[in-house]
Amino acid sequence: MLATQLPALQIIVPMLSAPLCVLLRSGRAAWLLAALASWASLGIAAALLARVLDVGAISYAVGGWPPPWGIELAIDPLNAFVLLIVTGIAAVVICAAPQSIAREIPAEKAGLYYSAYLLCLTALLGITLTGDAFNVFVFLEISSLSSYALIAMGRDRRALVASFQYLIMGTIGATFILISIGLLYMLTGTLNMADLLQRLPPLADNRVMQAAFAFFTVGVALKVALFPLHYWLPNAYAFAPSIATAFLAATATKVSLYVLLRFYYGVFGADFSFAAMPLSEILLPLSLAAILIASIVAAFQRDVKRLLAYSSVAQIGYMTLGVALASASGLTAAIVHLFNHALIKSALFLALAGVVYRLGSTHIEQMAGLGKRMPWTFGAFVLGGLSLIGVPLTAGFVSKWYLVLAALEKGWWWLALLLGLSSLIAVIYVWRVVEAAWFREPQADDAGRIEAREAPLSILLPTWLLVAANFYFGIDTTLSVGVASEAAQMLLGGGR
Repeated sequence: MLATQLPALQIIVPMLSAPLCVLLRSGRAAWLLAALASWASLGIAAALLARVLDVGAISYAVGGWPPPWGIELAIDPLNAFVLLIVTGIAAVVICAAPQSIAREIPAEKAGLYYSAYLLCLTALLGITLTGDAFNVFVFLEISSLSSYALIAMGRDRRALVASFQYLIMGTIGATFILISIGLLYMLTGTLNMADLLQRLPPLADNRVMQAAFAFFTVGVALKVALFPLHYWLPNAYAFAPSIATAFLAATATKVSLYVLLRFYYGVFGADFSFAAMPLSEILLPLSLAAILIASIVAAFQRDVKRLLAYSSVAQIGYMTLGVALASASGLTAAIVHLFNHALIKSALFLALAGVVYRLGSTHIEQMAGLGKRMPWTFGAFVLGGLSLIGVPLTAGFVSKWYLVLAALEKGWWWLALLLGLSSLIAVIYVWRVVEAAWFREPQADDAGRIEAREAPLSILLPTWLLVAANFYFGIDTTLSVGVASEAAQMLLGGGR
């Protein structure tokens, strides 16, 4: 039956479509194929999530070889939820691509762009689905290589430098992760993550296992862009093509956070990660530093893309803070924010894609007066900004509310106050953009080159769909909080 092949099809559909995009001579045809593959992937992800919630975890033996001897694709509430996030963002963002890409990338490179887009999607889905530790590394490298290509296609020459910086930092992170996996294989003789979870607990005092844990922690921190290992992220987001930024900001770091959760809970085990090793003591101060320092840095940026990039570093701090709290509420908050932040940042970066299309720049000073000329574009930015701040009835509020609850459960009033302070800082940097767009008049030398027209409908519709999702999931949390809570309980109960 086709339903039994859905785990494999989740990877195969975008993977086989990627090379076809290069072969198609028409950029429009390549976009259409990429869009069909992305929406098909979303349909498969939705079917997998519904099945997991109905019948429980799914195991798919690749090639008919049963685990742990063969490669396994394993789906549970956590990674089914992540699959839905990644494919949902990919499907919506690709709808805004044709006109944005036509403005920012030479026509002859459009097929290459869509091919890299689908390869990145394939790899992110592979990371999420696989139950094999080595395949996590393989798919991480595929996603990184395709991300480097997507970033390097930016029209600014600094995109090449940003891509190279990402390449260096990403390679270091991947090397550390590979060393960790190699050490685990040396200890246990297996690469299946469920099998590793069974074999590793008796080895908690083994120094090789502790070294593997340390190597993994540093490597995944680089991939997640956890402060202070976030150096690659601001330039990568600022100089990549707008559609690439909207896609990567909403998916790449989220899948890396999934890897962090999967290994800490589903490979090393919660007892080892949070009791035998001082993980909470490491993540807590780094997360707080990310939330406060990155937010303050964001408030001083002149380019809105860089502003949102530093904001992403702060938002990653929220997620790792939830992990550091090492409780059901904290873990639920981290998983919910993984979902909500994807909606927030994709909406904001797509709004900026409309600005780039008309203005050719994302500098705050050059946006003076644009709110009246592009009300739908900047209206979407304002509403997305409210969710980023965490205003009630938005998705961003739900995330912060659960983080505050997790902090109060531990009696940490000071942490709840710090979270409130970080939201006030977010008000400052969001207001800078709103004030420039809606309350300033354009300079005389700018008036002639600012086009007094809205962004194209093909960009506005996906943007507003994501904005609407921010409010829908701020009101109805049945899916987001419901699945996140179930995933958190599963992880705390011992992985899959």
